[in-house]
Amino acid sequence: MSQFAQETSVEHIGENLWRGELCEGWRVGAVPNGGYVLAVAGRALREALPHKDPLSVNAFYLAPTALGPIDCRVEVLRKGRNTSFAEVKMYQLGELKVQVTAAYTDLDLLKGETWSAAPRPQYPGWDECEPAGQKRVELSRRADLRLVTGSEVFRKREPNGSGEFCGWMRHRDGADPDALSLLMFADALPPPALTVFGPVGWVPTLELTVQVRAHPAPGPLQARLFSRNLTRGVIEADGEYWDSAGQLVAISRQTAKLRLKDARPVT
Repeated sequence: MSQFAQETSVEHIGENLWRGELCEGWRVGAVPNGGYVLAVAGRALREALPHKDPLSVNAFYLAPTALGPIDCRVEVLRKGRNTSFAEVKMYQLGELKVQVTAAYTDLDLLKGETWSAAPRPQYPGWDECEPAGQKRVELSRRADLRLVTGSEVFRKREPNGSGEFCGWMRHRDGADPDALSLLMFADALPPPALTVFGPVGWVPTLELTVQVRAHPAPGPLQARLFSRNLTRGVIEADGEYWDSAGQLVAISRQTAKLRLKDARPVT
């Protein structure tokens, strides 16, 4: 069993109730990464539903989580032939921390046309790209990131002003990605606002949606995370994720608040 599978595992402890454990190694600062927490919810949904693959998963982060047990109360909304729908409420010490709504399916049975207005970008290979340089971020113990653009932010150089991070990602222990790990990887790259303001603040996620399109092939994932609009401290981040075979396996969007200590944007 991979480290990711172990540290997102859940135990069925009662009717419609599963318990997970938020583990060390996944935090940004003192708080477990939102994508990691979402993957724990995704694991509970897989246990509760007849369909086992996430199709669209949306989370609202009501309060910061912490290390330790987390209870996942699942309400099944509908079980269809091709898609099931459910809600998960995640509690710690009796406080509602995260609320998740999801649609699950069997990704291997999806049929239909394929089209994209944004083809996969061409990146240098994994070995040609430098590590993200976030050694002080605990999440780097679990998610291994290689940046194609934006790395100057972590070398104490002037940010490039692009609002974009591009690069590769994989599990630190070398395990291949699966559909549930896409929920975590969708929140693994640094916030794109850092390429505008530098690493000088905090960008807490309020809401995160991940749409999964296919089971990823073995090997690292190719990712692009970008922001285009900052309005009164609220910013979006859109993500696109391709597997090693070049297929689009997930897209994401999150809403976050930008809280700066003291910085000026690059113009």
